[in-house]
Amino acid sequence: MIFNFDFLNSESQEHNYNTLMQYLRQQHPEVLAQIAASASPDVKQIISQNVQGLVGMLPSGDFNVKITTDRENLAHLLASAMMTGYFLCQMEKRMDLEESLANLPNHTLSDEAQ
Repeated sequence: MIFNFDFLNSESQEHNYNTLMQYLRQQHPEVLAQIAASASPDVKQIISQNVQGLVGMLPSGDFNVKITTDRENLAHLLASAMMTGYFLCQMEKRMDLEESLANLPNHTLSDEAQ
């Protein structure tokens, strides 16, 4: 995934009051690039399928599809894709954690007390 660093330089008034945007502006580009690149291929595939489903998917070999929208609707589409990505990354972490915990021997705190 690619992170658009120019987005952070936008000085719109709503960004000035957004604490997350202020935090992002303070980060080094290398940190942001590393985080953006951390999405797994599975997450990227699901996001791609989700966006294609939202936009409408026709086989590109048979159709020359062009989509026209306005700035606000495009922003909503991108926000949806970003939230989907965040959700999927969190679920992927949860799945990995559950798998790790499932591989631990059956050990409880009451066993330690004995």
